[in-house]
Amino acid sequence: MEQNSSMDAAAAAGNTFDFGLLRRHPDIEAENLFAHDATDELILQEAAAALSAAGPGKVAVVGDRYGALTLGAASLHGLAGLRVHQDGLSGERALAANAERAGLGEAFTSMPLVPELFAGAEVVLWQLPRGLEEIAEVAGLIASHASPNVQVFAGGRVKHMALAMNKVLAEHFASVVPGRAWRKSRPLKATSPLQGDPASGFPKKEHHPELDLWLCAHGATFGGTKVDVGTRFLLEFLPEMRPGAATAIDLGCGNGTIAAALAKVRPALHVTATDQSAAAVASTAATAQANGLAERIEAVRDDALAGFAGASAELIVLNPPFHVGATVHAGIAHKLFAAAARVLAPGGELWCVYNRHLDYRGALESVVGPTRVAGRNSKFTVTVSTKAL
Repeated sequence: MEQNSSMDAAAAAGNTFDFGLLRRHPDIEAENLFAHDATDELILQEAAAALSAAGPGKVAVVGDRYGALTLGAASLHGLAGLRVHQDGLSGERALAANAERAGLGEAFTSMPLVPELFAGAEVVLWQLPRGLEEIAEVAGLIASHASPNVQVFAGGRVKHMALAMNKVLAEHFASVVPGRAWRKSRPLKATSPLQGDPASGFPKKEHHPELDLWLCAHGATFGGTKVDVGTRFLLEFLPEMRPGAATAIDLGCGNGTIAAALAKVRPALHVTATDQSAAAVASTAATAQANGLAERIEAVRDDALAGFAGASAELIVLNPPFHVGATVHAGIAHKLFAAAARVLAPGGELWCVYNRHLDYRGALESVVGPTRVAGRNSKFTVTVSTKAL
C-alpha cells in the first residue's frame, strides 16, 4: 500500500511525527517489545483526510498502545481536544510521558470507556484488540453515541485478525470495509452506525455453582466471566493463606474471582483488588456487588502496586500473566514479584500460581524471601513466599 497522499501533503507542509521517539515506560521494555507498530501508521494513513477535516473535539482514540495514534494525529494534523481511552494504566502513563516529551500534553484528555468518550465524535481511531467481547463493547458505544456520520478507522496485525471481527462490527455498523494489508497490518473502516443500537450488555454476568459465585466481566477483561484454570487450583489453598490476616491484596484481579472467593471463605478479611486494566477493576467491582461483598472488597486501578505503601501488606495473592500484550514475556511476572516484595510487611506472605514449566520458585526466593511449594498438579505450581523478618 502506498503512503496516503494526505500524509504526504502533511509531511511536505512540515507536519511530521517521529514514532521512534515513543517509549513504553513505565510498561515493560525489552528488545522484542515495541512502543508502536505498522498498524498505528496504517490507521493514520487511512484516516488522514478525515483527520485533516475534523474539527476540534471531534476525534476519539481507543486502544492506543503508548500514544502513537493520539500523538501522531495531534502532530500531523494539528488536532486538539482528542478524547482517548486506554484500558491499561501503564499505557496511559506512557502516553502522558511521551506527550510531555513531544510538547503535546494539552492535545488530549484521557477518559474511561464511557458514552462521553464518543459523544458526537466524527472520527474514531482504533487499534483493534484480539478479543471479540472487547470489540463488541466498544463498537456498541461508538454506534450509540458518536455522530451518525462517524468514520471508524480501525486496524490490527494480520496474524491477530479474524473474519469474526468483521461480523461483530457488522452488528453495529451498516458498512464494514477491509483495506489492503501493509507491512503485515490490515485496516478496517466502519461507517453508518445502525440506528436503535441496543444498550450495552456489559458487564456480562455468569454464575459458577461449584464456587457459589457470580463473576462479571467487561469486554477487555482477561478470561471474561470464566474461572481461570490456574486460579481454580489456587483457590484450593485459600484457608491456608496467612491465618489471622485482616487484610489481603488480590494483585492482578481480573474478573475478581480470587478477591470474591477470599472474601467469601474468610469473612473477617478485607480485600483490596488491584489491576492496571480499567476493565478488570470495573469487572471486579461488579463481581463484588453481585455477590454481596462490596463492603469488603475495594477495587483499585494501579500499576504494580505503585500506589501502595511499602511493608504494609499481610497477604498478597497473585496469578501472574505470562504475556505482555500479544507477546509471551516473563518480564511482567518479575515486575509483580518485585512489587509484592516491596509492599509485603515482614512475615507477610505472597501466594502465587503459575504454569509448572515456568519454575518461578528461584526468582521468588531471591526477590521476596523463603519460598516453598504448597501444591502442584499436572499443569500448575502453587508457592508461598514469606517476607523475611
